[in-house]
Amino acid sequence: MIGKLTGHFDGTTPDGAALIDVGGVGYAVRTPAATLEAMRHNVGAPTVLYVHTSVREDALDLFGFATEEELVFFRQLTSVSGVGPKTGVGILNVSDIGTLKRSIARGDATALTKVFGIGKKSAERIVVELRDKLAEEGDDRGGYPEGDEEVLEALMALGYSASEARKALKELARSGEGIVGVSERIAAALKVLGTRASV
Repeated sequence: MIGKLTGHFDGTTPDGAALIDVGGVGYAVRTPAATLEAMRHNVGAPTVLYVHTSVREDALDLFGFATEEELVFFRQLTSVSGVGPKTGVGILNVSDIGTLKRSIARGDATALTKVFGIGKKSAERIVVELRDKLAEEGDDRGGYPEGDEEVLEALMALGYSASEARKALKELARSGEGIVGVSERIAAALKVLGTRASV
């Protein structure tokens, strides 16, 4: 199994895969569009790709990613029933990885339906299977949905400690209610804090 390739970009195959020359051997690797575009701007420069090897009865395909984080997220996506490697790459083409993870963690399947071949039911299945895992990952890294810095500041201005505010936001992320607006998130966080205080 190939886990990593270090070589240089040498163009693309007729079907759009990147050709990575490693010691005179050209590997055809399917990559997200952003990675391919970056390599096109640096032809001949050293290239490192983290690789997922997909083995089927009639084919062996390589999927390459610029970072280990992208590779891990790709594998999380393809662990969901009905999501194959090509669909996984298609999802990574929709937006940057941080935005995709935040969307899934808060239960928002909208971005996923932009991918060819993913309908509403498939998008919702991805969210259901990965939401808790990605919300916990965000908690471990201290990451919160976009805009939550403003929510934290507002809660602290109302007299709550940073720790209390962060715990409330973590509970919102786990609930996956998909509350997007800053004012709505402040109201929801206050509700969580009020419920906790009354227990």
